Amino acid sequence: MAISATPLSASTAAAAAAATSGSGSSSTSGAMVANNFQTFLTLLTTQLKNQNPLDPLDTNQFTQQLVQFAQVEQQMKSNDQLTALVSLEKNAQSTTALAYVGSTVVVDGATAPLANGSATWNLKVTKPATATVTIKDSTGQTAYSGTFTVNPGNQAFTWDGRGNNGKLWPNGNYTLTATGVDTNGQSTAISTEVQAQVDSVDMTQSPPVLSINGKDYTMDKIKKVLRPGSTTA
Repeated sequence: MAISATPLSASTAAAAAAATSGSGSSSTSGAMVANNFQTFLTLLTTQLKNQNPLDPLDTNQFTQQLVQFAQVEQQMKSNDQLTALVSLEKNAQSTTALAYVGSTVVVDGATAPLANGSATWNLKVTKPATATVTIKDSTGQTAYSGTFTVNPGNQAFTWDGRGNNGKLWPNGNYTLTATGVDTNGQSTAISTEVQAQVDSVDMTQSPPVLSINGKDYTMDKIKKVLRPGSTTA
């Protein structure tokens, strides 16, 4: 369909220009889109004023271009809003991470701190078994070893800091390994969790990283947060 420069066409183009320019943009990219849009409208108006009455301009082409420019501008606005949402989410993660500092948490791991004659791990057992537990200090020296009967589920294992010879080991980080054998003599898996205080948080990372027993954890690795005096039994 072909049209000439009628008041209806002129008002439609003007309305589109007003809607686009009135919406504004909060970024350089958005401003460039708006400027290009205004340039397009100027060229469009000039062509309408100077078109050949015997060969009028194609309204479908102009309508398509107007729609495309409007879509691009809306996409730029959406991108700006998404950027703002990402920034808000990062701020929320940082605030949440800071709240963990000083809290006692439970995470997957085998290294726990010995302090005041106590170090605690949580053993996760799949079926009844006999577990062999070995605890080593930070240099790899064996501090304690023992054999225990364990049942399916979660159970706390607390070490008093004394070796098999009664020696009291100094405070520090100790690593526990546990292997299990069921009633049929088959090996069974025993995994460990540790509870410890969150020492610090590195907010330069995305997402923030928590330091627990000298190891780094993201917040999604935290399984429990404990109040003072509670245990993971």
